Amino acid sequence: MAAKKPMTLSGFRTLQKEHEALTKVERPVVLQRIADAAAEGDRSENAEYIYGRKRLRELDKRLAYLSTLLGDVEIVDPTTLSGAKVCFGATVVIEEGGGKKNRWQIVGEGESDTALGSISCRSPMARALLGKGVGDVVVVERPAGEIEIEILELWFADRRVA
Repeated sequence: MAAKKPMTLSGFRTLQKEHEALTKVERPVVLQRIADAAAEGDRSENAEYIYGRKRLRELDKRLAYLSTLLGDVEIVDPTTLSGAKVCFGATVVIEEGGGKKNRWQIVGEGESDTALGSISCRSPMARALLGKGVGDVVVVERPAGEIEIEILELWFADRRVA
């Protein structure tokens, strides 16, 4: 049996809401548009019908992906975390070479958004940080090349650990 996939509580809720909206709202609308376009006759030159079928394939693909993400997950609530090491759900403040500081929360696959400060636990950065503590200097091997970073702060939800 495969191991459960970790996911934050907020990430789980967000993906669950998206799945529900696509299933209960958007997909039925697209199906109705396809049916209406098909009723007009010749489907081979009907742009509305062709676009509707394409959109339906996109929706079904996204729904399958979301179902995979939401299936067999282990929900991690960052407010319940403890310890002094970087773990799934933790937020870290790091300093890269040149003094650039970043704040990252380590989250599950499919819920990461670098624009919002979250990275996947499978990313090179997260893999390098997991199990390390404040003050540790780690080397991150990225496709763009290696970088050296220092862990400045560790947070579990809104609670600073170190």
